[in-house]
Amino acid sequence: MLCELLLVAGPLLRAPLAAPPAADDLTDWLPADPLLVIEAPRPRALFEPLLDAELAAVVTSLPPWQAWAASPEGREFWNVVRTLEATLGLDWRTALARLAGGGAVLAVAPPESLLLVLEAEDADLLLRLHTILLGFARAEAAREGDASRLDPVRHGDVEVWSFDGKEVHAIVGNRLLFANRREGLVAALERRAASPGARLAGAEGWRAARATAGPDAAVRLYADLARLKENPGFARGLEEGRANPLAALLFAGIVEAMREASWLSAGLAVADEGFVLRAVVDGAADDPASPAAFARPDPADAPALPSLAVPGRLAAIGLHRDLHGFYAAKDELFPERTSSLIFFENMMGIFFTGRDLTDEVLAETRPGVRLVVAEQRHDPAAGVPEVRIPAFAAVLALRDAGEFGEVIEEAWQKALGLVNFTRGQDALPGLILDRGEQNGTKLTIARFSTAGIDDRAHLPPRFNYSPTLALPQNHLVLSSTEGLARDLVDALARGAGAGPEAGDQDDRVELDGAGIGAALAANREALVRSNMIDEGHTREEAELEIGALLALIGFVDEVDLRVGRRGATTGARLDVHLRRPAAPAPAGPRDAAPR
Repeated sequence: MLCELLLVAGPLLRAPLAAPPAADDLTDWLPADPLLVIEAPRPRALFEPLLDAELAAVVTSLPPWQAWAASPEGREFWNVVRTLEATLGLDWRTALARLAGGGAVLAVAPPESLLLVLEAEDADLLLRLHTILLGFARAEAAREGDASRLDPVRHGDVEVWSFDGKEVHAIVGNRLLFANRREGLVAALERRAASPGARLAGAEGWRAARATAGPDAAVRLYADLARLKENPGFARGLEEGRANPLAALLFAGIVEAMREASWLSAGLAVADEGFVLRAVVDGAADDPASPAAFARPDPADAPALPSLAVPGRLAAIGLHRDLHGFYAAKDELFPERTSSLIFFENMMGIFFTGRDLTDEVLAETRPGVRLVVAEQRHDPAAGVPEVRIPAFAAVLALRDAGEFGEVIEEAWQKALGLVNFTRGQDALPGLILDRGEQNGTKLTIARFSTAGIDDRAHLPPRFNYSPTLALPQNHLVLSSTEGLARDLVDALARGAGAGPEAGDQDDRVELDGAGIGAALAANREALVRSNMIDEGHTREEAELEIGALLALIGFVDEVDLRVGRRGATTGARLDVHLRRPAAPAPAGPRDAAPR
């Protein structure tokens, strides 16, 4: 019935319709006090990459998409889309670009009011599409015996419509206004003639946030944090990290800044090689008396953290964290002494022979923590694990590794001894301690023996690990493998190398998308088996899902995230560089990909 209606109505809707002028800025329709605003001043910059045919081929090969496309709802949806294409004489990608290419803003304001303003590049197309949908809605209402409910209500010179009683909308010139409450839409229509102070442009926080998002942003976001924090759920979310030591260590600077901030701004800029996302809050969390001051150590004591370049590096993380300050503030950060914290303190007391963990152990470290993840290089002659796990390591700077180096060495050997004792109780093979040297630095290495194992091409997962300790250049290196420890010793011997300039206090995360994809591909069979067990999929379904996942990762080349203070604000910048791998082969008869 719907398809027949559209095909009959189509030829009658092709005449151009006049469109009166609209407001100059889309935000002129928005109230001065929204909780959240999403603005897309350059939507075409988003459409092109999101509607890319190669990306669509990957997405539509995913089992969830195929299951939906094969469902009655999915088939009906694409039937409607294709009939609309035939009626309008445009493919859906072109129609979408023309309908939303002029820009869009979405605002959420109390009480539970949502307003969307969309600017079409083609006002005639917007009106024709509205007439088609209105015809369908009227046909449905007539069958239900309530055709009058589709009659518009005039507000001044504007007709206000509602297709289902749950939404209201109006077309003004080439702009579509959509709201979830009639009061919200009427207020937007009246706001055109109101003073600038009643509009969003009059809000001081919005002006500051919009400026920080940058003029090249394809999408901007603004959030009124001061009012959002009045919501108990949002405020509770900011506090939950306090109970988790790891979360407090990693995200302290960000969370503390958000607790002090009154607004948040974000901007997404799109380029041929990828996209850049910038986020800023107006809180810098600079109070030196704060328990979170460990996340902002004195730059004089916390030098720049240059990236450590090692062969096959998959990820690198540099955090400006003062571990001594963190643990010294533990009673304020974690007033409830959990069983995990008590267990940790007891074990550290054993490993470090009763030394005070705050003033006699962590006080020997300098602020700054670096984590490195790298692909392992397995010697086939020695054996290759069936499941290959990347190597990982932590690097800390020490004030003086002289005598304290022996304290660390003793603690390391005690920890390995405890591991062997525990594994022995479970009748599992233990680690064999060995010594080595790399670039003048002694290594303490622990390995599993391959004695009695005939199949060296499919070793158990434990052979991914050869825990190694090294103390090069007044640094502590704790690595899951001997190979990565040796590479890090060499990297530290080379000096700072390429990295942030002196005094740079940004936390940084770097990811190698191609390397991560290769590491996952090396474990494809294990991932397929895990998918079959965890999701209950057949092998064919599991292979399709894992293949699509690897294809999606294949679009990512490099990821670089930086977080730090910017004067009176705290900001983050995410750079994602993309590449164009070959599109996957068609998924088969189940594929119902959009054209």
